[in-house]
Amino acid sequence: MRNLIPSWVRVPIIFFIIFGVTEYVIDSGKQPAFIKYPAVLLFLLLVLLILIAIEAILGALENVMLHKLDEESKVRFLAEKEKRLQFSWINTIYTKLVGTSKPIEEEGEIILDHNYDGIKELDNNLPPWWVWGFYASIVFAAIYLLRFQVFSGPTQIDELETELAQAKLSIEEYKKTAKDLVDFNSVELLTDASDINAGKATFETNCVACHMVDGGGGIGPNLTDNHWILGGDIKSVFKTVSEGGRSGKGMIAWKAQLKPIEIAQVASYVLTFQGTTPANPKAAEGDLIGGADTQAPTEAETTITDSIN
Repeated sequence: MRNLIPSWVRVPIIFFIIFGVTEYVIDSGKQPAFIKYPAVLLFLLLVLLILIAIEAILGALENVMLHKLDEESKVRFLAEKEKRLQFSWINTIYTKLVGTSKPIEEEGEIILDHNYDGIKELDNNLPPWWVWGFYASIVFAAIYLLRFQVFSGPTQIDELETELAQAKLSIEEYKKTAKDLVDFNSVELLTDASDINAGKATFETNCVACHMVDGGGGIGPNLTDNHWILGGDIKSVFKTVSEGGRSGKGMIAWKAQLKPIEIAQVASYVLTFQGTTPANPKAAEGDLIGGADTQAPTEAETTITDSIN
């Protein structure tokens, strides 16, 4: 390999192979390993210096061996080295692709009779790459004709519909993990302990002043009974927390302070109050939803206040 590839090509190739293996093996997240871990950068610099040193040592040994050769061997060795540096294999491939043309001295043999204002045409052969491309286009056209005209393959409209359906599925799968994309149309009741605990923390930070820590209600309505002012399902509760209560009454919209996932968590936590018994329950407000009320009857209802439900 050393005889085929010069050192100025060989050193970068080996270095980038080692660099690629290092990046693949070391888990550095979204950052390159040599940026996240300075030790990796030092290692790569050391590898590069070692590769350069090895090439320098091999070059020095080659020069020492060259001086020990007789004149005839020196000439032969230098000729072979010069030939390697010319990348003869590239020239061979280029010649096969482009083909050969007549030298300028022999162009008179292939001049055609066409003459336009002194401009004449040469009858050169087409380049092999062009001829192969033309034959390949014929084969492709035949296969295309059979596939889509004879055997009724899928049309562009069919492919578009398939891709749109796949894109829709991909979006739905993405939404399952991208919780911050949730809204009141796509929100679902969260039941994981981590989500409920997060919702509890949000509730105790922002909501207890109006609804009490046990959900019994204060300035805001009772969250433990089956009476709801703006609906008692997860979508309704999410929308109320996000957009706020009735215009000019009660709770503000929390969408500016809370992320969508935090609103989904606190809405799911609010629904865990259903059926519990608070220490000092407030009178029921709103419409009865979901069956008989779990709270004892109270005196005449007080003025309806806003709710996060």
